[in-house]
Amino acid sequence: MQILCYLLKRLAFSIPQIFGVALVAFFLLKLIPGDPAPMMLGPLATQEAVDKLRAEMGLDQPLPQQFIAYLDRLAHGDLGRSWQTTNPVLFDLWQRLPATLELVTLSLFMAIVIGLPLGLMAGRRPNGPMARLADSYCIAAGAIPDFWLALVLIFVFYSIFKIAPPPIGRLDFAVFPPPSITGSYVIDALLEGNYYSFRAALAQLILPVSTLGIIYTVPILTMTRTTVERLNETDFIRFANAKGLSPARVSRHALRNALPSVITVIGMLFGTLVGSVVLVEVVFAWGGAGQYAVSAVLNADINASLGFILMAAIVSLIVNLVVDLITLILDPGTQN
Repeated sequence: MQILCYLLKRLAFSIPQIFGVALVAFFLLKLIPGDPAPMMLGPLATQEAVDKLRAEMGLDQPLPQQFIAYLDRLAHGDLGRSWQTTNPVLFDLWQRLPATLELVTLSLFMAIVIGLPLGLMAGRRPNGPMARLADSYCIAAGAIPDFWLALVLIFVFYSIFKIAPPPIGRLDFAVFPPPSITGSYVIDALLEGNYYSFRAALAQLILPVSTLGIIYTVPILTMTRTTVERLNETDFIRFANAKGLSPARVSRHALRNALPSVITVIGMLFGTLVGSVVLVEVVFAWGGAGQYAVSAVLNADINASLGFILMAAIVSLIVNLVVDLITLILDPGTQN
């Protein structure tokens, strides 16, 4: 009952949050130079034709009126139509979002696998060799832009050593995608039993996942280390050490108490990555929602740009809600 009340309270706050995102995004996008009408009609279009199309699209109306019209469509589940693809924006995002979620999820999994144990070992012995290794890793990885690391990995592992596939998207051109069940090629290929497509999809994931995993290990490592170092000074860890418990058991106790903070960071990273993975998607021609958003902004496709921003905001709200519920279960005192 307590969790249900908390869930309903959080959902009630989601509506004004989405409205605020839509409001800010709409007016900021309108400040970007570019008019979709001439782009849609081409360079040979007459001014009369351009004016007619702008009137049909409602672009000749004042901005507040355009925003109210957009909110009315949004309330009916209509994100508009992309002039580039001629498809409803909702359909485009539904087709591309699984590619982004697959990339983000596996990248975060890699970041957790590296950052959690390294942060735990560095936190347990702040002056030990693992702490020095963690310092070096954070300094190096924290200073590298993700798109630059992506280019370096492509150059080294594809151009020089020829051990990675070319950055041409989620699958090689010669491989047919598996039937869409979850939208993730790796999972769908496994469910179908198509191991050839599974290996091909997994190979294409190695470099982009490594790029994001290496970079986003830093926040997880830092939070784990900081929390565990703070826990070293608590009474229950001192008591565990005094009882003569093995270092592994003491570390398990410390990790369990550090989990709420670490899970919160992971949730924030997930929401951030969905919206900020765009450059890596462009580098690897990933075909996800991020690459779709970049193309929309460059071509003044307002409906597609707004749709991506709202989608990223909704995913972030959902992830944060799930993280808060997990944290509440692990530590009920966090609600207060």
